[in-house]
Amino acid sequence: MTDIQFFDGHNDAVQFFAEYRSPGRDFLVRSETGHLDLPRAIEGGMIGGLFALMAKPEHAPEGSVIKTDDGYEVIYPESFPLSAARPQIGRQLSALRAVVERSTAKMRFATTVDEIITARSQGQFSVVLHMEGAEAVDAEFEYLHTLYQAGLRSLGPVWSRPNIFGHGVQFAFPRSPNIGPGLTPLGKELVKVCNNLGIMVDLAHMNEEGFWDVASLSNAPLVATHACAHAISQSTRNLTDRQLDAIRDTDGVIGFNLAVYDIRADAHLDANTSLDTVVRHIEYLINRVGEDRVALGSDFDGTTVPSQIKDVSGVPHLFEAMGRAGFGRQTISKFACENWLRVFSLTWK
Repeated sequence: MTDIQFFDGHNDAVQFFAEYRSPGRDFLVRSETGHLDLPRAIEGGMIGGLFALMAKPEHAPEGSVIKTDDGYEVIYPESFPLSAARPQIGRQLSALRAVVERSTAKMRFATTVDEIITARSQGQFSVVLHMEGAEAVDAEFEYLHTLYQAGLRSLGPVWSRPNIFGHGVQFAFPRSPNIGPGLTPLGKELVKVCNNLGIMVDLAHMNEEGFWDVASLSNAPLVATHACAHAISQSTRNLTDRQLDAIRDTDGVIGFNLAVYDIRADAHLDANTSLDTVVRHIEYLINRVGEDRVALGSDFDGTTVPSQIKDVSGVPHLFEAMGRAGFGRQTISKFACENWLRVFSLTWK
């Protein structure tokens, strides 16, 4: 299975680009830190992915992680203003453009499935723009149209904090994702605008009420770019069986998140989580929604992944473990790439 190529549904690598912050990493040079750069991506068989732009405070508030008797909860600031968010998104987009240009055609932006397929055939790495949290978007959606013209094809209206569009799901365990109100009236309008433009709406950081708001409004398949199953790990970030069924019923996709604390039943932050544990979680998802609706959404450079994977170059170890568990090459290939391309084709215009 080491020759299987994959497209990844989520990474936070832009946050660490040298063009964005100092000190940072040169994405075009192999590093021993972090999870993702172009040489390691090529080594692991990655042909492209959704690259997240995300605005956030430079420093997490003190005391933001609270340990409880049986788990944890994370408290974030109430909101992040547009005046601070938009410059960050602009700098991240500029940094990504600079890296693509500097790659001398080893990388390219993609806005259609055909462009991803063509890039793969030519040995080019595809970059699809995603934004995680819409804090930079104004109430008139003018900036959303600007980003669409720049190549944005996937948007999470909220991260795990509130904004003018809705209420993100607070990180907590063990807890139901049904915490807090869902989308605001403006958030519901945002979903409609995204549908009209052909921007995929990402449900990954929404609470349950927000999820159902999108489900009732959207005319596109439901997609969570990086999440796991709440039935196995009772994290607020994970999806209940009922939510998974809704993704299945709309022919959507759940991108499997490699965050060890969302994979494990005990939610421990343990990089020594075995690949057998990882594969059993993937197996649950496939059994629930079908092999056409589970893909890889690693969250590289945004979480702690199993040490047996370590970074993007180690993804073939996951495919090998899936093969040992009885998954056939066709199912693994769907998980690795084909399911993303299918759902993009149903969503993008």
